Amino acid sequence: MRRTAIAIHGGAGTLLKAEMSPTKEKAYLAALEVALKAGHEVLKNDGTSLDAVEIAVRSMEDSPLFNAGKGSVFTADGTHEMDASIMNGKGRSAGAVCGITGVKNPIHLARKVMEETEHVMLAGRGAEEFARGIGMDFMPPEYFHDALRHAQWMSVRGTDTIALDHDIDPEKKLGTVGAVAIDINGNLAAATSTGGMTNKKFGRIGDSPIIGSGTYANNATCAVSCTGSGEFFIRGVVAYEVSALMEFKGLSLKEACETVIKDRLIQIGGDGGLIAVDRSGNLCLIFNTAGMYRGQVNSSGEMSLGIYGEESAKA
Repeated sequence: MRRTAIAIHGGAGTLLKAEMSPTKEKAYLAALEVALKAGHEVLKNDGTSLDAVEIAVRSMEDSPLFNAGKGSVFTADGTHEMDASIMNGKGRSAGAVCGITGVKNPIHLARKVMEETEHVMLAGRGAEEFARGIGMDFMPPEYFHDALRHAQWMSVRGTDTIALDHDIDPEKKLGTVGAVAIDINGNLAAATSTGGMTNKKFGRIGDSPIIGSGTYANNATCAVSCTGSGEFFIRGVVAYEVSALMEFKGLSLKEACETVIKDRLIQIGGDGGLIAVDRSGNLCLIFNTAGMYRGQVNSSGEMSLGIYGEESAKA
């Protein structure tokens, strides 16, 4: 019988235990556990990896703690522009949305793009029009308004500074979210969702909605979801590069992830991390920053959670 596995992330960045209050740490670990269990429950009941990653990401989109959905950071104009993508390793179908406003769960809309259109990516007003046409849930601006996120924006408002949400204030960390999974049938899937960078301008889009950069899945190799400095992940085509190193150089999942995150990404000045699962159910959660919100249930059914650079703790 095939074994299932799932991993999630809630963003990578300057996450230092000395600068994180016990209350905040407990809240993040609890939110990660809820999302991880939601996705794992799908797999335990012989559900698809696609359903598992969507449900896990939706759980984090519904939390104000992470920079996705409800917790999305503010743009330079004081609004929220969200991006998301999802990919099915079976057949490599994919869907993505970028620069959308008001949609409660961008990852669900990305999946609808994949399943109900002939396209891969829809942007801005067009994506929102499609969402309304299929009855997606929209929320008013106040749903996305959080005092801590607003304070982040106010600290850089009116300047040319854009910042990863992790690096503004350690007590106000948020993060791009993602999930990867393999189901009982050996199918892989990946999903990623984000609110982008605080104070971003000009309709900036990062790697999260770009297939091959922030998200990738191929049943022949692996499924990957990335988090970090998006421009560098785009330039490095990071998610696909992990798969390519496995397919064309014969590297293991761990070797490929380490090569990309610890070497090639650093060479071009990028920081961040990724989560990945291969067709055998092996998991890799790796980052070149001080920490990454993360969780996993491996193919043996063991659950663990982590934030900082040390080994993850058993949940």
